[in-house]
Amino acid sequence: MTKKERVVAAIEHKPVDYVPSGFSLHFPQDQAFGDSAVDAHLAFFKETDTDICKIMNEHLVPSFGPITKAEEYKKIPTLTIGDDFMQKQCVLTEKIMEQVDPQAFTMGTLHGILASTIHPLEQSGMAYEDTRTFLVTALRTNPDPVLSAMGRIADSMCELAQAYAARGVDAVYYAALGAEKQYFTDEEFEKWILPFDRQILSAIKKANVYSFLHMCKENLNLSRYVPLLDLVDVVNWGIYEAPFSLKEGKSLFKGKTIMGGLANRSGSLFTGPKEAIRNDIQQVVEEMGSVGFILGADCTLATEQDRSLIRAAVDVCRS
Repeated sequence: MTKKERVVAAIEHKPVDYVPSGFSLHFPQDQAFGDSAVDAHLAFFKETDTDICKIMNEHLVPSFGPITKAEEYKKIPTLTIGDDFMQKQCVLTEKIMEQVDPQAFTMGTLHGILASTIHPLEQSGMAYEDTRTFLVTALRTNPDPVLSAMGRIADSMCELAQAYAARGVDAVYYAALGAEKQYFTDEEFEKWILPFDRQILSAIKKANVYSFLHMCKENLNLSRYVPLLDLVDVVNWGIYEAPFSLKEGKSLFKGKTIMGGLANRSGSLFTGPKEAIRNDIQQVVEEMGSVGFILGADCTLATEQDRSLIRAAVDVCRS
């Protein structure tokens, strides 16, 4: 099997020769943009030899001026694929796709509606935790201007999904936020976040590429995402952060391919040694089986991750 054939077989719950794997990390700031980012991606793919080549996305929704109250979300204009931050992600994708191993499975990163809605706040200088509480308060006190801006952002993310597909990627990795219990209630998530998640995931499906749903952060109520399963092919979450085991996820997300198994900032993949990685992977595969499973991490790995340990994990799957 080629890498692409192996991943597609895993997604479609067909037999595989080896369990496929996919890992990613944020590159250093001087390798995050432009041709340096292209080179960094290609070097990472070569060094680690993962089946999935995931294109990172550091081109975030920019700041259009400080937002200190809900009505100031009106500052966010209509966004399109022609905007500079979107164009730069398209160019990055094109250049990587021109040079990536054609037998690999490729995937573009798309930040979910909640992350994309707080990115302008972060880029205007607001601390991350403050952006989370600000957005909750803004939606509870004056939702209309916030939801209107979220609609404009969601429309642009749908365009990015289509642009990824047009550039030949096999899948879109949708990084979702919002299931953390300490922020939104279940009812608020269903009313304010879920409709936009559904809109964007629908656009990914219409683009005729596979969708990977990553449910990010800790203290999660993962059942909030069950209504989206008709639009999702692969699910991934922090089994140690949520906390929610692979076995529990397999039961909750019935019929979906599971991706994960290893901690991203601790444990054997982060510290080694290679024998410990082998033992951990063997245990995970014994638990999950080789059908409908992709080995991965809870989330992106640390920038300083030892790449030889990633390669060791990939090699274990193929041994």
